[in-house]
Parts: sequence; structure tokens; C-alpha cells
Amino acid sequence: VSTQSTGNLRMATTRITTALPPNIDITKAELAYGEHMLPKLNRQLQDTQLITRQRALNALCDVLHNPEHVSAALKVGMAKSLKKLLGDADGTVRWKATEVLFICSNHAIGRDSILEFDLIRPISALFDDKHEDARLMSHRAVESVSHTVNGAQGIVNANLIKKLVEKLKTETDEIKQLVLDTLHYCMKVDTDQALSAEAMEVFTSLLGHSMWEIRGKAARDIMDISFPLEGKKRAVKVRCIPALVKLLADKNFHVRAQAAGALMSIAITTEGKQESIREGAVEALITLLRSDEATDVRLNVIKAITMLAEASTGREKLAEVVPILEDIANTGGPMMQKVAKTAVKVITWKP
Repeated sequence: VSTQSTGNLRMATTRITTALPPNIDITKAELAYGEHMLPKLNRQLQDTQLITRQRALNALCDVLHNPEHVSAALKVGMAKSLKKLLGDADGTVRWKATEVLFICSNHAIGRDSILEFDLIRPISALFDDKHEDARLMSHRAVESVSHTVNGAQGIVNANLIKKLVEKLKTETDEIKQLVLDTLHYCMKVDTDQALSAEAMEVFTSLLGHSMWEIRGKAARDIMDISFPLEGKKRAVKVRCIPALVKLLADKNFHVRAQAAGALMSIAITTEGKQESIREGAVEALITLLRSDEATDVRLNVIKAITMLAEASTGREKLAEVVPILEDIANTGGPMMQKVAKTAVKVITWKP
């Protein structure tokens, strides 16, 4: 071998590199094998070292996507460990602990455990956290729990409705959507707390929001809170109807459908009918019936028309759409045919 080629060769040394192997993630705890994995992670959640707790939480966010692991985690007492971490001094720990609970809440056994271990209140304490990530994840977890009747009742029993309504005034738009969804499910089991918290006024203020998602969810929640008589009266009192009539011309079909549904709910009362007719709801609904082909919009429009046709002034104005309704009654889907036939019957009724 020439001297020149020998000089280009690199000799092996005993020096060990400081770089980690490419498949090692230093932000996550190293997982134990098999049945030892979750008990070890639970011990690490209770460790005095901050970095150990953070790594264990990051690892759990991956592990608990498997519902079998959720069940096993509960058996080793992880719910109690997570409950304690919700009050940790470190913002990242609070955020990741709530994320773990959110992942658990996507499974039935996880939702049940959140109720069983009374975790709703500790999670809701993070609604006021100074870290936005922690607040966002806490709302995601509570919203996920609210999807079941027991979960929604648990939120109501925790007296969180007033706090949720207040958050609609100050939170980010992303969190506002989660709050509106949570209240939607909770008002299916109880509307009294929402009415007492002046939710109707807050929902009405959101009907003019720049995001169509928030406008639509606010209109949907107005329909929910208007099912009891007190809700219908409050809607008229706070001038909710003019804003809903305006939304019947919204660019987004989802918003139009929810606005028509809310008007239908409010117009069940005589006062609601009269106010809706005064604010031009009949003319706006006729325009939608003639031009909007979206099924959800048409269905709610016809239901709202039926409510307004029960008033004499409404029947007179709606007589012109009877041929359209008769055509829908003959050619539409089963549900559309049913509501259209009812609308024709009410409009053509003679005293």
C-alpha cells in the first residue's frame, strides 16, 4: 500500500460518540417490557424529578391510544397520579397530564373513570391556567366527557355551566368552539343553569362572529336553550330573533340551517311567532325555500314555516309557497315529505 493511500485511511479508536442512536427519543420515558410497562410509568409520574414526570407523560400520550392500555393503566392507580399532576407547579406537566386524560376520555372506560375518580373539577381548574395549551387541553377533555348523558350530567352537577358561559366572553376562538359544543351536550340534560348564567345573551352576541363555525354553534345552542318555555321568552326579550333572521342569508349552509332551527324552536310560542313575523322571518324563509337546495336547511326552514303559519298573518304571507311545499311533499325524501305535508295542512287551514 502506498504511503499516500495509507495516510488517507482512518484508524478505529476507542472513543465513544456522545450522539444518541437515531431511534431514541429523549423526551419520552424508556418503556418497560410487557406487563411492567404501565406500573413503571405510574411510578415515574410520582417521581420528584421534573424531567422524569414529563417523559412519563409524553410516553403515556402514545401508549394510551390503545383502549386495552387505558384499562390496565386504571388498574395500577394511574388516575390518582394524574389527578395530582393536574395541580403540578410545572405548566408542561399540567398540560400533558390533561392531554393524557383527554386521550383516555376518547374511550368509554376512560370517560367512566373520569367520573368515578371525580376528575371533572380538577380538570376544570385548568380553565384558568396561564398556559393556553393547558386550557385548550382541559376544554378538550371536558368536551369529550360531555358526549355521554352521564358525562354531561357530571359537568352539570359540578356547577361548571356558569364558568363555561363566562369563558365564551374571553377565550380564544378555538376554545370558544369547544365550550359551545360542551354546552350543547350539557343543555340536553339541563337548561336551568345555562339560563341562570345568561347564556342566551352570550349566544346572541356570538351570532355576529367572524367565524362561521362559531355563528353556527351559537345558533344551535340557542335552539337547545329555547326548548323550555323560559328559554323562548328570554330569546324574545334579548332581541335574539333579529340576529337569527339575518343569519338566514348567511353564506354558510350550516349556519342557515341552525338559524332556521333556532327560529322554529322560539316560534312555538305566540310571542315568538309575532316577533319573528315582525322581524321579516317569513320573507327570509320564503326566499330560502325557493333557492336553497341543502337538505338540512330546507328541513328546518319548512319546520319554521309551519310554526309561523299558525299565526293568521303568517298564513296569509305563506300561501304563495303552498305549490312548492306540495311538490316537496310528492318528490322529497320520507322526512321531507312528512314535514312538507304538515306545513301545507297548517297553511291551508281555515278557521
